[in-house]
Amino acid sequence: MGRLQKILIPFLGLVLAFWFYSARDTFKPEMLRGKRVIVTGASTGIGEQMAYHLARMGSHILVTARTEARLQNVVRRCLELGAASARFVSGTMEDTAFAQHVVREAQTSLALWPPVILLQCHSPGFHQPSAGDPAALATAAMGHGSEMLQPSSMWSAPSPSPAHRQLRGGLDMLILNHVGASYFGFFDGDVEHVRKLLEINFLSYVAMTTSALPMLKESEGSIVVVSSMAGKVGFPFTVPYSATKFALDGFFSSLRQEFTIQSINVSITLCILGFIDTERAVRAAAEVLQERPAPRDECALEILKGAALRRRELYYRYSSTRLPLLLRDCAAELLDYLVRSRYRLPAAPGAPRPPH
Repeated sequence: MGRLQKILIPFLGLVLAFWFYSARDTFKPEMLRGKRVIVTGASTGIGEQMAYHLARMGSHILVTARTEARLQNVVRRCLELGAASARFVSGTMEDTAFAQHVVREAQTSLALWPPVILLQCHSPGFHQPSAGDPAALATAAMGHGSEMLQPSSMWSAPSPSPAHRQLRGGLDMLILNHVGASYFGFFDGDVEHVRKLLEINFLSYVAMTTSALPMLKESEGSIVVVSSMAGKVGFPFTVPYSATKFALDGFFSSLRQEFTIQSINVSITLCILGFIDTERAVRAAAEVLQERPAPRDECALEILKGAALRRRELYYRYSSTRLPLLLRDCAAELLDYLVRSRYRLPAAPGAPRPPH
């Protein structure tokens, strides 16, 4: 009977999960048209692809990451793809004050009129172009540096008409996607590294959520948390990273419960991802993992679909994430074995780390 239960319970879970997801509303790109969205970690990888998808859907986008030059290129591409507006703020999430600053930027500047948003430019050689020429505005802005200035130091756009004034500032969706650099190998006992990674991968998420919540309550918006299978199951060689992802699950799952109790209509979508073909993941694990990474552009679109439909959790790819988790409670040892079998195991704990 015990063996039969171990077979039937995962099978029943699979059937129920298939019914649940197939019965949900159908995603339409119009759901995100005109929405005001922050995407963190948007200079490369999944975050960059999410920005491009949002641009095609006509969203107002604020992207952030550490590398200013890459963000400039992302914003330029978003405008080419049809974003209602696009803007960036560069900085590091090691400082929670910066995380809060990004949210304040959304409060004061997302969806300003006209539809092309100037970057924060104050270069001495910058000449204000005509307000009636959005392309000239974008081109001029891209040619100058963007720094974290106060809104008062920015070029002031013409006052919007009453019909557009309601779009001035605010936030509909907060997508938390950034991650700090870590190593792929046996845990080396570096507690300071764990602390630093918690600040970037966890505490900055908390800080941004706390700062954004008043705007999200007003818009009845969404919080999207990009996590990993390593935040649901213990994975070898990613101990510090996995710890931060487990923390995200605990915090945001508990916060969702409190939202329900308080009748706060802000959705939280936790995204459980497998091996994705981002530059960082491929560089760190491609030679060790015995599986092919999933495409980041498809992954980004699935995240946005799940967020627009206000799903509780999003699994990508489903076969390599949700299905194995069905074994977690009824066959934990088998799941651990399956996890280990995905790796070409190193010979000894002293194996060298791959380059970051």
